[in-house]
Amino acid sequence: MRRRDFLPAIAAAPVLLAQAQGPPAGPAGGSGRGGFGGSGRGGGRGGPPQPLPPSSVAVAPRKGRIKQGVTGGVFGRLGTLEEQCREAARLGIKGYDLINTPEQWAILKKYGLTPTMYQPPAEAAANAIPSIITFSGTRKGMPDAEGADNCVAFLNKVKAHAEDKGVNICMEYLNSKVNHPDYMFDHIAWGVDVMKRVNSPQVKILYDIYHAQIMDGDIIRNIQTHFQWIGHFHTGGNPGRHDIDETQELNYSAIAKAIGDLNYTGYISHEYSPWPGHEPIAVLERAIEICDQ
Repeated sequence: MRRRDFLPAIAAAPVLLAQAQGPPAGPAGGSGRGGFGGSGRGGGRGGPPQPLPPSSVAVAPRKGRIKQGVTGGVFGRLGTLEEQCREAARLGIKGYDLINTPEQWAILKKYGLTPTMYQPPAEAAANAIPSIITFSGTRKGMPDAEGADNCVAFLNKVKAHAEDKGVNICMEYLNSKVNHPDYMFDHIAWGVDVMKRVNSPQVKILYDIYHAQIMDGDIIRNIQTHFQWIGHFHTGGNPGRHDIDETQELNYSAIAKAIGDLNYTGYISHEYSPWPGHEPIAVLERAIEICDQ
């Protein structure tokens, strides 16, 4: 993900546990990304959006083997949430990440979309939201091994609640090279070590393919090797986190096919921003077609 100031998280565990004795008292985090809740902005925009008129973009036949979702950025800051959902549903999208209020969930459900990632376990379970998001936090001089120990300790404190509600806690894998300096979970091996030690079916990795390409590459092999620990995927073209077509270096058709071949039942959610001047719905249609493997 690119913008986190308004997104909810269980906690930024390494910093939090380094500073606290026992369970955290509330929704705090060392990464500065906040706790549960959020701004209620559908798609993370500020100010009134420009309209998103009905598109004439043709919809290609779908295989539908992989459930695809969106985040607000793919619409290029255009449209109300209702307009975005209308177009997403028409294109065959199944979910919308990071939507956080009951009023917004109602709009998604009106168009047959699932709110795929956001809230605390109890709220997520009550509203059929399959996953919630959390982060490792930043190092701030802390050794990686200590941060991993802190994350394991924290996740072990909360995993039973997630298991009871049947909701995934997904810790996001981000790059520290370009977008998130000093972020601790910036290599897949670190995250897999944490997941193995927590060893819960409801504690998973949010594998952001854009960030993974920047830090470790070897995308398909790493997904295949560590698939049991992955609960959600995000897309984005590299470099720049724009369109996922042939203008960037990742082969999303091959990546999506590899994920589908693993019988993945979760969501691949698009989290890119269209290149300036590109029509957002046409770009989204192309992204869906590429990943419909």
